[in-house]
Amino acid sequence: MTNILNKATVLVLNRNWQAINVRTPQEAFCMMATNVATALEIELGDGARAEALRPVTWDEWITLPIRPHDNAVHTVRGPIRVPTVIVAVNFAKVPKKRPKLSAKTIRERDGNRCQYTGALLLPEQGSLDHVLPRSRGGRDTWENLVWSSKDVNSRKANRLPHEAGLKLLKTPRAPRELPASAFIRNGHSVADWNLFVKG
Repeated sequence: MTNILNKATVLVLNRNWQAINVRTPQEAFCMMATNVATALEIELGDGARAEALRPVTWDEWITLPIRPHDNAVHTVRGPIRVPTVIVAVNFAKVPKKRPKLSAKTIRERDGNRCQYTGALLLPEQGSLDHVLPRSRGGRDTWENLVWSSKDVNSRKANRLPHEAGLKLLKTPRAPRELPASAFIRNGHSVADWNLFVKG
């Protein structure tokens, strides 16, 4: 039961039914019980098309029957169906966010190319380079990290690019912020999410 309660399997929509976040059933139940959110009762028909979508308040939700494909948690009052999608009733915005700073996202931003030579690299041929080396106060930021071939990176060592006879092809920048929905992935393959999330 705790396994189900703590897995991020509940999609959160804003009041315009746009995907904005993912929560655990435990968090979803708290949001519903405090009237911050309503759950969507979703009936999928043939071809996973929505036959019926109905917002349901907490008081009604706890009385709904458990269908064969539903997850449920067992409580003192009996089993309660775990929602797959909830709607934050007082929230209309779609928050924006940046991708997480990581080797993978730097590599993607830089198009898998060494930022000093322009060579296209396989993931294992490249590494992160601090333009201003860490040993000289360089930080882990979008503006100070670039994808570089391992050879060039070790040749550059703890020097600035011009000290090593290198020149950046372009100035590293933080990627633009995107709607939060762009980062939501259906990692648990919840069929109901496909109505609101691509991929």
